[in-house]
Amino acid sequence: MRETLSLLFYLMRLRVRTRLEFRASLVIAWAAQAFGYAGVFTSIWLILTRFENIGGWTWPQMALLLGFHTLGYALGACFTLVQLRRMEEIVLGGEFDTLLVRPLNPWAYLVFSGFNIEYGGHILLGAGLILWALPQLAVDWTVATSLLMVGSLVSAALITASMITIISACAMVLGRARYLFGIYFDFWELSRYPASIFAGPFQIALLSVIPLGYMAYVPVSVLLGRPVPYLGQAAGLVGLAAGPLSVAAAFFFWRFCLRRYQGGGG
Repeated sequence: MRETLSLLFYLMRLRVRTRLEFRASLVIAWAAQAFGYAGVFTSIWLILTRFENIGGWTWPQMALLLGFHTLGYALGACFTLVQLRRMEEIVLGGEFDTLLVRPLNPWAYLVFSGFNIEYGGHILLGAGLILWALPQLAVDWTVATSLLMVGSLVSAALITASMITIISACAMVLGRARYLFGIYFDFWELSRYPASIFAGPFQIALLSVIPLGYMAYVPVSVLLGRPVPYLGQAAGLVGLAAGPLSVAAAFFFWRFCLRRYQGGGG
């Protein structure tokens, strides 16, 4: 186990060192991503300056929500998105067959060898929004709330990585999976808004089969003392458990698809 972990971290370090050979392009990529997201967030800010709130959420509260959503996503996607979004090509091109004969878990190899540091813009923007918003809000800081905040960000990262893993695993059975990422990001974009503004069935979906509501809406609502529909007082604990439960679901689904994998030719 120790040797395997050492190898995985070595692959990750190689990836980082390779990417740092082109520092100028990396910084430009960070800036481009940050400006792209900042443009979307500015449009939300403009709406809030005109209407004062969205579903009862003011701009500082929305800024905290957006910061959580962006930072949690970036922490999970840097390990999984770019690497696993290629699963369709990896399977159909026969590359996945070569991974199966290596003495290393194919998922772990793909994730660590392709570690992506280009999410620096996301991380800086998300952390910046959180740091700006928190002093504007009356959060009752205790050891419990501090642990809730850190744990919720970790949980959000795990949810992101798990959902990307589940989608990519479909390529082993269906051969095609890229179109599923489009559906995922449609829901992901909606989850940056308070779930309470949507109809009941969609709220239930975001808190169950599509657990994107736990990335930001649930933990931020708990921090701000806002009620969470359907979860009530259990919202904080359920939000923390959502990440590990998503990991368990992704693990078993990946194994399920791997057992049914018959090669790139079907």
